[in-house]
Amino acid sequence: MNISQEIKLIATKARRASSELRQLSTDVKNRTLEQMARALVVNSAYIIKANKRDINIARKTGLKESFVDRLTLNKDRIKQMSACLKEVAAQEDPIGSVISSIKRPNGLQIMKVRAPLGVIGVIYESRPNVTSDCIGLCLKAGNAIILRGGSSAIYSNLAILEVLSKVALKNGLPEGAISMIKTTDRKAVRYLLKEEKNIDLIIPRGGESLIKEVIKYSKIPVVKHYKGLCHAYVDEYADLNMAEKIILNAKLQRTSVCNAIETLLVHKHVAGRFLPSMVRSLKVKGAEVRGCIETYNILKGQINKATCKDWETEYLDKIISIRVVNSMHDAIDHIAKYSSGLSEVIITDSCESAEYFLNKVDSACVYLNASTRFTDGNQFGLGAEIGISTGRMHARGPMGVAELTSYKYVIIGNGQIRTK
Repeated sequence: MNISQEIKLIATKARRASSELRQLSTDVKNRTLEQMARALVVNSAYIIKANKRDINIARKTGLKESFVDRLTLNKDRIKQMSACLKEVAAQEDPIGSVISSIKRPNGLQIMKVRAPLGVIGVIYESRPNVTSDCIGLCLKAGNAIILRGGSSAIYSNLAILEVLSKVALKNGLPEGAISMIKTTDRKAVRYLLKEEKNIDLIIPRGGESLIKEVIKYSKIPVVKHYKGLCHAYVDEYADLNMAEKIILNAKLQRTSVCNAIETLLVHKHVAGRFLPSMVRSLKVKGAEVRGCIETYNILKGQINKATCKDWETEYLDKIISIRVVNSMHDAIDHIAKYSSGLSEVIITDSCESAEYFLNKVDSACVYLNASTRFTDGNQFGLGAEIGISTGRMHARGPMGVAELTSYKYVIIGNGQIRTK
C-alpha cells in the first residue's frame, strides 16, 4: 500500500468512527479518559525510554537545546499530561447542551445544540505531550482524531499512542477513533490535506513555516497560529517592581514556547529608572538584550543595538528586544504592526491606561499586570488545549473541548406547516 492509499484508508476509518463517537455517553468518555490518565503514569518508564531515543537523535543531529527541551518527557511532565486528561474528564460534556432556545409565535421550539465537529487532523512538531492532549480533548468532544507528529518525536508519539489506544480499545471505542500517520515521509501531510471529504478541520501546531505550508496546500478549513510574537508594555504609571517580576517570568520561565514575550516596550517617563535594573536582572539570568537607540544610550552601550528585524522576530530563546516609546499610543501602534496576535500585557496602576489598552489591542489574549505565560489551555481551566488560534473565525485563543464543537438546530413542532 502506498502513502496515498494509506492516508485514504486512515481518513475513511476516522469518518466512519466519527458517526459512532457522536453517540458515546458522557460516562464512557469520562471513564476512558480517567483510565488513559492512569495508563500514562503506569507506563511512564516505557514512554520515557522511547523519548530518550528521540532525544539522542536530536542531539546527534545538532538541534538546539530549546528544541530538545520541547521534546523532552520525564516523570513530572508525564504526570502533567495525566493531570490534563483528568481535568478534561472532569469538565462538563458540551455535546447535546442547548446554547439557546426560542419559541416562535407559531409554536415551533427552535434550539441551538452543541454537536461534534466530526474528524480533526492535527499536524504538530516536537512536543509529544500534544499527542495525549489532543486525544483527550477530541474524545471528550466526540470527535475522531488523526495525528501527524514530527519525525523528531516519532518514537515518543508512537509509545503514547500505543498506551492510549489500548485503553480506547478496552472501552469499546470504534476503530479509527484515534489514529496516527506513522510514516515520517513529508508527502503524507500533502495527502492528508486533500481528504476534505473525510476530515472537517486541520489544526497545525508548530513553527511558522509548517503552518504556512499547511495553509497553502489544505483543501480543509485550517485553524492557524503562525507564531507567538508577544509584547509587554510598561506604562508610565506602572509598579516597576511588579513589572520586573512579570517580565522575567514572561521572558525566561520557559523561553521555547509561543507565550513567552519577545519585545518589551517601556514608556519614556520611566525608562531611565526602570531599564538599568530590569536589564541587569535579565543579563544575570543569561539573557541577551537588544535595544533601540534610546535604550542603548540609557544603558551606556552595555547591550546590543536592535535592528528592524528584531521587532518582527520570534526568538524562542534567551533574547529580548527593548524599545522606549513616547506614549501608550506608540506602544499600541508598535504592537499592531509587529504582533502575531497571540498575547500582550500592559503593566500599570492606571485604570484609564488599562481600560484603553485592553480595549484597543486586538490580540487573542490581552493581560493587565500578569505574565503572558498563562496563555495556555490548562492555565485557563480548559484541562488542555489542542492549539491556540490567532484567527478570528470559529475559535480564538486557547482551544479546549468547547472549541472542538459546532452546533446544529433542533426544531420541535406539533404539525406546523409554512403557508407563506
